[in-house]
Amino acid sequence: MRDPVSGFEYPQDWVEKCSDPEQLQLAEQGLAVLTSSGTILRRGFTTGTTAAAVAKSAVLSLATDTESVQLTLPGDIIVTVPVHGKNGCGSGKKISGDYPSDVTAGLEFIADATRQPGCITIIFGEGIGRFSRDTPRYKKGTPAVSPPALSGIVRAVQEALDTIGETGISVRISAPHGVAIAEKTLNPKVGVDGGISVLGTTGLVEPWDDHLTESTADRVALAQNPVLTTGRIGLRFSRLLFPDREVILIGGKLRQALDASQGEVTLCGLPALILRHINPKILEGTGYMTIEELAASPQFAAIVKTTLAEFRKTRPQVTVVLINREGSVVGESP
Repeated sequence: MRDPVSGFEYPQDWVEKCSDPEQLQLAEQGLAVLTSSGTILRRGFTTGTTAAAVAKSAVLSLATDTESVQLTLPGDIIVTVPVHGKNGCGSGKKISGDYPSDVTAGLEFIADATRQPGCITIIFGEGIGRFSRDTPRYKKGTPAVSPPALSGIVRAVQEALDTIGETGISVRISAPHGVAIAEKTLNPKVGVDGGISVLGTTGLVEPWDDHLTESTADRVALAQNPVLTTGRIGLRFSRLLFPDREVILIGGKLRQALDASQGEVTLCGLPALILRHINPKILEGTGYMTIEELAASPQFAAIVKTTLAEFRKTRPQVTVVLINREGSVVGESP
C-alpha cells in the first residue's frame, strides 16, 4: 500500500498490524498515516484548505445552503470538509486530525461572497496576518497567504461559480480569533502582524511530528544511507536530486531522525529549519530576523560555508544539501 501524499510504500507487516479496514482505507486515500504499530493517525487540514472550503461554501450558498464541500487537493486527493453556508456566508473550523500541537486547531474561518461580473476577487480581512516589512518574496502589507494556498482558494471558488452558473464573485475571508491565535505561532518573530498565516502545500497537516518515535523513526532506523528532508518542497526535489536513494520526510524532528539514522546520511531541504537546527544563534549579529532574509543577503554564502563545516565535525556521516524553493542547491557540506 502506498501513501499518495508522501509516496512512501508501507511495509506489508505494518499493513497487517492494522485491524480496522475503514481506518486503513483512510491511509490508502492519503487522509491518514499508517505507523509501524498498525495505528492510524489522521491528517488534518491546513489553514489554506479551511479557507478554501469556507470560500467555496459561501459562493455555493448563494444558490443553496451547504453543510460540507468537496475540494481537490494537490495530488488529486479529494476531501470533504464540514462547513456551513447560507445566504452568501460560509463558516467552518480548522480540523487538526491527530496532530495535538496544532495551535490553530478549531480556529473558525468565515467567508462572505458578493456577486460581481466577470472576475474573481479574493480579499483577506480580520485575523489574517500581513507582512510588516518587505521580504524576498512578499512586500510590506501583503497578506500572509502562500501561493499554493491562494491557488487552492481560487480553484475552489471557480468550482463553486461553475456549479451555480455565475461568472464572477468577490469573496472576503477572515478569521475572527486569528489575532489571538497568531501570538502562539512564529508569526510575530518572522514579521507577520495582525493574524495567522494561510498556508498549505499539500492541503493536509501531517500528524507525525509528535509521533516520530513510533513511525518515522522506525523507517529512518531501517533505511541505509537515507536522504532526510524537512518539508514538501524538500521531499519533491530530494527525489529528483537523489533518485536512487530512499527519501524520508522528518518534519522538524531533525535531532531524533539523525540520531536514529544509519550509514551515510544526506540532510536536504530549505535552509530555515536545517540551519536553525545546526546553529540556533545563526541570525545573531546579522541584522536579519529570518533565514529567508539572510539567504537573500551577500553574507549568506560565507555563513553557510562556516556553519556546515562546523556541523561536519560533529556529524561526519551527514552531508547537508540546502536548496531554494526552485530546487537549486544554495549550500552544501564540504
